[in-house]
Amino acid sequence: MLKKVIITDHLHPYLEEQLIKLGFEVDVQQDITNELLTEIIDQYIGLVLSTKIKVNPALMDRANQLLFIARAGSGMENIDVAYALSKNIKVINSPEGNANAVAEHAVGSLLSLLNNITRSDREIRSGIWRREQNRGTELEGKTVGIIGFGNTGSAFASKLQSFNVEILAHDKYILGFGNNYIKESGPEEIKEKADIISFHLPLTDETFHYLNEDFIAEFRKNFWVINTSRGKVVDSPSLLKGLNSGKVLGAALDVFENEQFYQLQGDDKAIMEKICSFENIILTPHIAGWSHESFFKISKILAERIEALRLPNVK
Repeated sequence: MLKKVIITDHLHPYLEEQLIKLGFEVDVQQDITNELLTEIIDQYIGLVLSTKIKVNPALMDRANQLLFIARAGSGMENIDVAYALSKNIKVINSPEGNANAVAEHAVGSLLSLLNNITRSDREIRSGIWRREQNRGTELEGKTVGIIGFGNTGSAFASKLQSFNVEILAHDKYILGFGNNYIKESGPEEIKEKADIISFHLPLTDETFHYLNEDFIAEFRKNFWVINTSRGKVVDSPSLLKGLNSGKVLGAALDVFENEQFYQLQGDDKAIMEKICSFENIILTPHIAGWSHESFFKISKILAERIEALRLPNVK
């Protein structure tokens, strides 16, 4: 049996080193395309990827030696997991690896948003001094709604403990996580009480455009939005409408519906330009989970999980 593994993205060298120690021959092709990978995938028993490669049935039908797919990070939307399992291909990921990074980024973005830090910085650099207009809003005493309580949602809640906030968390598929500082809540209670919403969801048919016009309209209060999960969880036209009306007080967005900004055209481009024109917006280029520490931790966890698969003919 072949013992070759292909790594198709820029991952920490630790992963390659550990796979070699486990007896694999490792082929690193960080710039490989889906088309080329499909042509050569029959050479490998393992495929390691991040977000760039789409693992669809066409690719897996050519992968007659493939035993596992390892996703660096959390999101699995670029892998047809059900089809992989139907072909007895194991699928693993490492969502814990960047949970702390995402949580810290979300807290930092929230504090910056409430205290007008990025706006003040831009103004000072332009010679503008506006104290009263940049008066901050304290996080203490606010109610934070967390939608999705997996690795990043729970890590974000942990970071919020010291801020003396009320935390309401909802997850359709995880129950029994409430404790003395987190209240397990339904969407209705969150929409009734929350001042801040933070999304920590995978992208699925259920979560696509979770924040839409109806979602915004159902909130009793005006509120701030944090999204460090997936861009398509937030419907951009609805967010823009909420910002225009004032129902959305501001937003910190690390992810976007289309992250190929240079390819935006027509309405998509116009909507994004309008969102970018708001002063109460913080935008970052999908870096919430992209810390120096998470870069290593993601690869370390993947290496451990690949070893735990105990594949045949691999020492």
